[in-house]
Amino acid sequence: MNKELVDKIKANPDYQELVSKRSSFAIKLSIAMLVVYFSFILTIAFNPSALGTPMFDDSVTTIGIPVGIAIIIFAFTLTGIYTARANSEFDDLTNKIKQAAKDY
Repeated sequence: MNKELVDKIKANPDYQELVSKRSSFAIKLSIAMLVVYFSFILTIAFNPSALGTPMFDDSVTTIGIPVGIAIIIFAFTLTGIYTARANSEFDDLTNKIKQAAKDY
């Protein structure tokens, strides 16, 4: 790809919109995941008995097990949310950019 084409693509308003929206969305999802994950880790570090409490009186399963599973499910959910948006809005913008690049 020559430099002139790259500069035209970078100047395209659709490209700038794509980069802005995708970066903003990825940062928001990353922050959400980091907050959840580090909350879990900090709870383990500073209050381990909170997650080490048995779920029921005679249970060997602690509260930490379903909380850990919930964090994994949360991560999969965030991935699904990003994928859904990438396959719709971001792909539409990418296709517009590709079409504009062909016209140059």
